[in-house]
Amino acid sequence: MATFKRCALMAGLIGVCLCTSVSAQSKLTADRAKEHFGQTATVCGEVVSTSYADSSNGHPTFLNLDKRYPHQIFTVVIWGENRTKFGKPEEEYKGKRICVSGKITAYAGKPEVVVSDPKQIKVE
Repeated sequence: MATFKRCALMAGLIGVCLCTSVSAQSKLTADRAKEHFGQTATVCGEVVSTSYADSSNGHPTFLNLDKRYPHQIFTVVIWGENRTKFGKPEEEYKGKRICVSGKITAYAGKPEVVVSDPKQIKVE
């Protein structure tokens, strides 16, 4: 009987792992990201405006999905310390549909993902 319980427990854990990885692979639209603050997810949309703030603290690059700044609904942030890994992201991604993976955080109440590795961004 103990062996049966152990097998049932293992099967349950495997099921939880499978369900978790399926959820992690699902894609969100930029407008749905605000419902998932604090979660790690993949968010997809079109890069409609970009900005490289080279004179600002931290030298951030901003990629705004689906709506232009200042009405952006989702932003991808690349800090200056990681910028060289991406080339010129404000040019490379502008006008393209991308999916970005990472933890969704909030800045001024709007969702964003900070990326440090080009592998976090996929062009569709």
